[in-house]
Amino acid sequence: MIMSEEPKSIWRRPWQGRAKVLGWLAILTAATFLFVFGYRLGFEGNGNIPILILFSLLFSVIISALVMVAVLFLRWLCCWLCCWRILRRSLLGIACFATLIALFYAVENWRGKWAWKQFKHEWEAKGERFDLASIVPPPVPDDQNFAMTPLWVEQICATMRVERGRVWYGDKVAALGHTNFVQRLYMPTKLEGRKLDAPADSGNWQRSEKIDLGTWQAYYRKAAATTNFFPVAAHAQTPAEDVLLALSKYDSTIEELRRARQLPYSRFPIGYADADPAAILLPHLAMFKSCAITLQLRALAELQAGQAEKALDDVELMLHLTAAIRNEPIFISHLVRIAMLRIILQPVWEGLGDHRWTDAQLALLETELGKLDFLADYQFAMRSERTFDVGILDYLRGTRNLDCLSVENTTDSRFRDSLMGLAHVGPGGWFEQNKVACCGMNFDLLVSIVNLETRVVSPAAEVRATNACNKIRLTPCNWSVGLLLPGLTRCSERFAHAQTAADLARIACALERYRLAHGDFPETLNALVPQLMGKIPHDLISGQPLKYRRTDDPPSPGSGAASGSFILYSVGWNGTDDGGKVRLPEGREASGPFRGESGLNITDGDWVWRYPAK
Repeated sequence: MIMSEEPKSIWRRPWQGRAKVLGWLAILTAATFLFVFGYRLGFEGNGNIPILILFSLLFSVIISALVMVAVLFLRWLCCWLCCWRILRRSLLGIACFATLIALFYAVENWRGKWAWKQFKHEWEAKGERFDLASIVPPPVPDDQNFAMTPLWVEQICATMRVERGRVWYGDKVAALGHTNFVQRLYMPTKLEGRKLDAPADSGNWQRSEKIDLGTWQAYYRKAAATTNFFPVAAHAQTPAEDVLLALSKYDSTIEELRRARQLPYSRFPIGYADADPAAILLPHLAMFKSCAITLQLRALAELQAGQAEKALDDVELMLHLTAAIRNEPIFISHLVRIAMLRIILQPVWEGLGDHRWTDAQLALLETELGKLDFLADYQFAMRSERTFDVGILDYLRGTRNLDCLSVENTTDSRFRDSLMGLAHVGPGGWFEQNKVACCGMNFDLLVSIVNLETRVVSPAAEVRATNACNKIRLTPCNWSVGLLLPGLTRCSERFAHAQTAADLARIACALERYRLAHGDFPETLNALVPQLMGKIPHDLISGQPLKYRRTDDPPSPGSGAASGSFILYSVGWNGTDDGGKVRLPEGREASGPFRGESGLNITDGDWVWRYPAK
């Protein structure tokens, strides 16, 4: 029996095979075309419609085709994986791969733990330690602690806000009896942000430049027209008297600081045990340098006013302030002390050049300067850096968070992009390997720059350390070297320069004492031993005696000296005797003001102590 069937409509026929694919492709293309055309038409208006239609159509076809290919591929992949035989093999392969990864992590963790254990055992047998207790100063009684005096409690609370101040000082904040905290130790010698021609600096002994108190007198008298911040006399006095009057507003604070400094201990409650060693707060350091700048200007004015005893008191206070943070195992604390020494030596140098110190005062200055040992401080700073580097790497291993570090410091820019990923997903043993690499290079390269036994600093060793850090091939097991060490490789010259400056100042004090006793400077430094100095410091760079010779400068009026002056110097970081010449940084004119930290290039030229010609 033959049955006649009416042909079905194309719209009722189910899509199958190729027709289904083409149908969905057409629908997706049409939808994409309408969206793109409408979007572009809204931005471009009724511009070139044919071009707009052609662009929209071409874009829609490409996008639709890519989407359909992706869908078909995913459909095929799902069907393939649904096959039990294939699925079983895939699961077995995944299990094997996971086992290999777990084994890799286990092996790397074991290797890292073993390497760090062996490294610690080797160095601890030599007397080295890597724990915080070995570098952090021990607690001291609060009533004998300079850092726990009300002056510092109020200063820190005003600097860090009350909440953070309580973290440092606890109940001592409430014991102050008020909440209107003032930064009493912020004692500016000039006001920022005002249209006044403030003096550029306070002289520069390293360039044989004395302070011009006249410019400071003019500044304070001009400032009185717009602010009453600095007191001034109704009529101009001598420059020294006007400067001392302007700074007299700080007298009570300085006297309180002087009384507090008589306490036997100084230990600020720094958060050494904080989880992130790189985030330790140091709000007190800026105040130390600020106090030194104010005391320097006061001492210089007191010298010119004939008040040498008061100037000596201020110099002593500055030296005591540098000692107050000497036991801090923080690298930047020692850099602040180095900057303070440069400030302190200006009044010492000017008092010597103008013959204003007495024999007793000179003996006291030489004794106080002799307590400075920046070479030992360098070794202590390097030991502290090793300990903090270990703490930082332990913190990173626990948190896998590198936000506390700047990856811009790495010596290999190609490694920066992958550093974050490696730190997040790498085995913990890699962090242990990094401890070995970082501490090992610290021992092998940085510590060897300064020899405490011979008291010689090797510029060649510093060059080797710098080159080693710059040329090292960074891997997941040593990337911390590129982050933590480059900033340390060039610091030894600053410690050497500071110690040389202290040595030159000590010898200059002994030379002035010799002049007071004999009316002239000696022919050689050996004449100072043993009456005035037990031992003459040698040149830290060459290991040879420091260079010294008398000069033919005329004597100061009324000084009674037979000859004017002398020149005393080290050959400096380049190891070459340049005849006592200093070098300015490139691009600076010798006669122009220099606002940098030292005003000269300590890498080139000699390190000189001399007085300006009268």
